[in-house]
Amino acid sequence: MLKKLLLASLVIASPAAAEMREYRALSGGNDVGHLRVDIEGSQVTIDYDYKNNGRGPTIAEELTLDANGYPINWQITGASTFGNPIDEMFRIENGMASWRDATGTGEAALGDARFYVDQNGSPWSLALLARALLADEDNSMPILPGGSARIVAHGDAIFEGSDGPVSATTYELSGLDLNPVYITLDADNRLFAFASPRFAVIRAGYEAADQALREYAQQLSTERFVRIQAEAARNFDGPVRVRNVHIFDPETMTRSGPHAVVWNNERISSIQPNDAPATEGETIIDGAGGTLVPGMYEMHGHISQNVALLNIAAGVTSVRDMGNENDVLDGLIARIEDGMIAGPRITRSGFIEGLSEFSSQTGELVETEAEALDQVRWYAARGFHQVKLYNSMTPAWAPRLVEEAHSLGLRVAGHVPAFSNANAMIEAGFDELTHINQVMLGWVLEPEEDTRTLLRLTALDRLPALDLDSAPVQHTINLMAENSIAIDPTIAIHESLLLGRNGEISPSFVDIFDNMPIGRQRSLQQAWADVSAEGADERYRGAFDQVMRTVSMMRERGILIVPGTDMGGSFAYHRELELFERAGYTAPEVLRLATLGMAEYLGQDEDLGSIEGGKYADFFLIPGDPTQDLGAIKSIAMVVANGTVYFPSDIYPHFGITPFAEAPEIVESED
Repeated sequence: MLKKLLLASLVIASPAAAEMREYRALSGGNDVGHLRVDIEGSQVTIDYDYKNNGRGPTIAEELTLDANGYPINWQITGASTFGNPIDEMFRIENGMASWRDATGTGEAALGDARFYVDQNGSPWSLALLARALLADEDNSMPILPGGSARIVAHGDAIFEGSDGPVSATTYELSGLDLNPVYITLDADNRLFAFASPRFAVIRAGYEAADQALREYAQQLSTERFVRIQAEAARNFDGPVRVRNVHIFDPETMTRSGPHAVVWNNERISSIQPNDAPATEGETIIDGAGGTLVPGMYEMHGHISQNVALLNIAAGVTSVRDMGNENDVLDGLIARIEDGMIAGPRITRSGFIEGLSEFSSQTGELVETEAEALDQVRWYAARGFHQVKLYNSMTPAWAPRLVEEAHSLGLRVAGHVPAFSNANAMIEAGFDELTHINQVMLGWVLEPEEDTRTLLRLTALDRLPALDLDSAPVQHTINLMAENSIAIDPTIAIHESLLLGRNGEISPSFVDIFDNMPIGRQRSLQQAWADVSAEGADERYRGAFDQVMRTVSMMRERGILIVPGTDMGGSFAYHRELELFERAGYTAPEVLRLATLGMAEYLGQDEDLGSIEGGKYADFFLIPGDPTQDLGAIKSIAMVVANGTVYFPSDIYPHFGITPFAEAPEIVESED
């Protein structure tokens, strides 16, 4: 009976009379765009467009629905966040389903899987999927082009707005990607909102619900990760001893062993001979001749709860956050420190952005130099490590802001503000420049060109014509070397941007592709940029070659190059380190940089960065030897973070990921 009632609600939700619904896209509470849905009978027309930080998707959709609300004809066109053209379609005809997305084309005979999950559509289709799942007896079903989806109902609420009170229920949809998504449907099972902790699409007139919906999405996400933590975290009574391991020493950049490493609670007790006897009450883990590597530092994170545990599983036990919603990050840090959930140690950067039509809605927006100075002081009083200045900041403010930050003990890093260049920011006193493109654009742009837009990415196609031995290039590199200016190049994100092509596995993720769920595999075969113009493909490939040559040149000049991704860390961080090796570092040098080098850079080397008695127990175990094959760090058998033991083979199935290594054997306490 319930199934029949739910199917009836599908028909009600697709009325014969014309209906138009408008939704507002909100980032951090700020209106950044719209979703407009026109429904007439079985025909649906969608206009979805939002822009944050000078970029965002522009999507048009045309759908035909059957009597049960399933799409049977679906066209999606427009451009993705970074400009890649979208031309996606789905069709059911003569008992066959066929589709085309960025990965290519596919078809399947209709069977249990009848609902197509789009690659580039708006959140509106999630409501269609939710209603289909609610009508299913066990609330789960196979989906096209592969995998399965499941829905779980959570809380009910009443929201006040321009059309009166709306009763709504929030649901969790899983199976579409690594993490679930949360949508809220009204009493007629129509979309009311789609929300995450940082972003929401909400029915127009009900924007006041934004904070409550985002906080509820955060709560549901937290409950999920608390459950995973209860299953995956291993805390033992008494000391823990891992035997038969080699240790990578970043000070000497050598691998030695076999040894035994003993820790008790969160600190390493000692490094002992491999055959040293265990004491009463110890837990023994057999390292099977593998290598222990100190926990690594992801130096360009915008850390979120969804990626925190995946970083732990990847051996990334420390993250420098480069800008975040302060209240969201406060909560995440508290949950990690309380042991509710797993996540890396977080070093905070205070994000300061100028107010403009292109502003990033992350962190704090300021309109005047006085407001910016107040924000610097606010971050200093709360113990932030540094401030990060961003694209829409007025360049003329930089010297005064840097002076104030330095006087208060803060470092300064950041983008090069629009209409300026790296030279000016170095002269203003920046300690670190963020993203290699931010430096290189100063060599190819005209002074009036605006990098608050996608131009800061698309103009990279000018790099192949650049002479890296020219005076402007060498002047900037000399300034960096002479003033000890570090660079956080985020090479992997440039590789994804410049070398990603539709239908091809991103070169950044070839090694992990087969282990990913289908939703993530689809995204790893989609280009970011538009390379359709004549010669664009060649220019973008040439641009990445120039990026690598520039990073290599900086390394040769002794400039400190900081490993970070701006892609969530985890698997992208492993690729970032491989690209450092390609830039001329040896594998041991890369490992030192990623561990002790960054601990020293952040002033944390008394407690972190190497495996020594008295330091925090932050390290990971791999079967191979990363000093000979850096790629060995992708196969992690065990991670110890603040003394807690995690086996990635316990963690990855929660994300639909096939593990990369088996867990080591545990011998319970010796008496």
